[in-house]
Amino acid sequence: MGVILEVINVTVRFGGVLAVDNVSFKVNQGEFLCLIGPNGAGKTTMMRAVIGTVKPESAQILLAGRDITRLPTYKRAQLGLALTHQIVRPFRSMSVLDNVALAAGHNRFSRILTAMTAMDRSAERERAWKYLELVGIVDAATKSAVGQPLGVTKRLEVARALALDPKVLLLDEPLAGLNSIEAARLSDTVATINQQGLTVVMIEHNLGEVLRVSQRLVVLDNGRIIADGLPAEVMRDPEVRAAYVGKERQNAAA
Repeated sequence: MGVILEVINVTVRFGGVLAVDNVSFKVNQGEFLCLIGPNGAGKTTMMRAVIGTVKPESAQILLAGRDITRLPTYKRAQLGLALTHQIVRPFRSMSVLDNVALAAGHNRFSRILTAMTAMDRSAERERAWKYLELVGIVDAATKSAVGQPLGVTKRLEVARALALDPKVLLLDEPLAGLNSIEAARLSDTVATINQQGLTVVMIEHNLGEVLRVSQRLVVLDNGRIIADGLPAEVMRDPEVRAAYVGKERQNAAA
């Protein structure tokens, strides 16, 4: 099992604040890795540096052995990186199906306006149906993307990312805001996607679901890696436990 994504010496500063401090880790082909840590640990900043929406002070990012460090975000997406967002913003004028079909046409249509106004999107819609079935929201396909329950919009975001045909699926807190039943169902869906061969890197605060479905954990605290390994072993690490307990005490005191 080879390395599909390699993150090397990533450092990000915002003004005088060191958000990510010389972070390096590797993700193996087909792996389900969770990037965890207390609030403010630098997880989302790290993910955005990988996808290219945050410019690091220093970094090297390799995807399937190719150096993508200097490529813009859309080029990284074309080469196989897809990122979902914690706050889902679908195209409000489109149905659930057409939101996914638009993403499915990313290689066919070079401009978003062309894609939105194209008369023949039958091939893209056919692929979109497949992804909606995979994430379990095919019943909402013809409905407007506006006003859908949070559980549906979260799954829609995953379907749109899958439509980009990624080599690595990056998920930023997909379970945020979901109740325990919805969180478990979406976790199972992501695990199934991973079992079908897609590499998954997920940021998540729901430790119960993380420990249930992930294969490996990388833990960030104050912008640096403090643990990397099997979930059960990592959660027994005194430094990891101290990081979480310390943050909880700070929040309680506030």
